[in-house]
Amino acid sequence: MDKLGLDWRILIAQTISFSVVFFVLWKFAYGPIFAMLQARREKIAEALANAEKIKADVARTEAERQKILADAGDKANKLIDEGRQAAARVREQETQKAIATAEQIVTKAREAAAQERVQMLAQLKREVGRLVVQTTTTVTGKILTPDDQRRLAQETEKQLTA
Repeated sequence: MDKLGLDWRILIAQTISFSVVFFVLWKFAYGPIFAMLQARREKIAEALANAEKIKADVARTEAERQKILADAGDKANKLIDEGRQAAARVREQETQKAIATAEQIVTKAREAAAQERVQMLAQLKREVGRLVVQTTTTVTGKILTPDDQRRLAQETEKQLTA
């Protein structure tokens, strides 16, 4: 080693000096730096895991939101359909009521017309009977008794009815 220009004593002293400096640096510089880097790696890994968890939560929340919106839409459509059906039922009921009312009015009008016709026929029969009695009295020149007048009115009524 002498040929290489190395002195064993200096080499050993330098090795010991290097070891002491390496130990001091390792203990007070590299150790804390490596510990800090390790802690930082763990925080980053934890943050990434939290980010993935948050991403999954956001996706789950979005799916729930979509489901809730779909359910709300379905319920709204159902309520609209029920409202339309109720309106159709009410419209049908009101239509039926209007038809029934119209039928009642027509029935009452027919009854009133029939009663008026009966009254007019009765009045016509009385008037014709009176005219027959008056005409008979005028033509015969004879004063008719109440029995004769009644008998002529009844005969006239029978002929008009037939």
